Amino acid sequence: MEIKNQPKLTNSILWLMTISTGLVVANNYYNQPLLGLMAKDFNVKESQISAITMCTQIGYAFGLFFFIPLGDRFKRKKLILIDFIFVIMSLLAMAVSKSVVLLFPISFVIGFTSVIPQLFVPMAASLAQPEERPKVVGIVMGGLLVGILGSRVLSGYVGDVWGWRTMYYIAAIIMIILFVLIYFKLPEVYPKFKGTYKQLMKSLFELFKKDPDLRMASLRGALAFGSLSAFWTPLVFHLEKNFQLSNGAASNISGKFGLVGACGAIVAVFIGKVIPKYNKKTLLTLFSALTLLSWFIFYWGGFSYLGLIVGVILVDIGVQATHITNQSIIFSSNPEASNRVNTIYMTSYFIGGSIGTALAANAFQYYNWFGVVFTGGFIALLLMIFHLYHIKSQKQVS
Repeated sequence: MEIKNQPKLTNSILWLMTISTGLVVANNYYNQPLLGLMAKDFNVKESQISAITMCTQIGYAFGLFFFIPLGDRFKRKKLILIDFIFVIMSLLAMAVSKSVVLLFPISFVIGFTSVIPQLFVPMAASLAQPEERPKVVGIVMGGLLVGILGSRVLSGYVGDVWGWRTMYYIAAIIMIILFVLIYFKLPEVYPKFKGTYKQLMKSLFELFKKDPDLRMASLRGALAFGSLSAFWTPLVFHLEKNFQLSNGAASNISGKFGLVGACGAIVAVFIGKVIPKYNKKTLLTLFSALTLLSWFIFYWGGFSYLGLIVGVILVDIGVQATHITNQSIIFSSNPEASNRVNTIYMTSYFIGGSIGTALAANAFQYYNWFGVVFTGGFIALLLMIFHLYHIKSQKQVS
């Protein structure tokens, strides 16, 4: 396959990718503030309905592993537009579903198809000049993080006022608008990998095997997102049970915590600019410490709004800054395989998130908020331990 000249990364293209990244990734997170409303609508237990979030994250991980590598093999714009069709169909299916049993496979499909942001992130990194790459990744990741946090605010409000199904109708309309904009505005990016799909998938394992920094970044990402997911998934049930709020009010307030967590998105953009100036290992130690500290705050102040606010600021900054630093490391060391290394990293990331979600949902059911704190805190402690061990082992080798 002939490799044609790649387009330049203009500001308009960068912002189209950034905004699209935020709006598409939001599809994965609309459900979190809506879980209480869904549980009431279908008359099921909290731990059962929480599996919707886990199915979405597992679906996202599968989409990352099996779909995103195709970005190194086929034209990316074409892949993105095809995927958008399935995103729209899955959102509409969620909105009209009358059976709680169907919500789980549909949520899996929503996660599987909403992986478009992970085509945009390496696409932006590959089009940027090397010295601009951390900043560009930071900007696109900022859009992704705003989408994650803003989705909770929007769905919490919409669910409280119009019901949870309305949110999915709105999401489908947003995706249709994006499809049109991308069709006319996004340039085509041609692939660099010329092998078969089997060879493409085989190369994932080869990359993982040969690159210790990629392996460590994947583990850090999985543990960081697992810790973050342990907070967000049970939050709406914590507000209902321990703050004596109604389903609608808990959904609304849970969503508004996304505004507080926006600090993480702001920091992600800032981190992208300062990464080249500081030692990445030192930065990652600081970010891991912030993540662990947040769970001490949740322990002492988790039954007050102030404690939750301080804790969510710290955990979002710690996790999102870890995430952006990890991606800067893996893209810099493997620029010719940006989609594949991103696939390995983000698959690990969302597997960690799904595990954190499942563990925290069950911990809340049996041990209330302190079960959640122990779960999230233990995952954060593992993050710190493995990171420090990696630094120590590297010093011994050198």
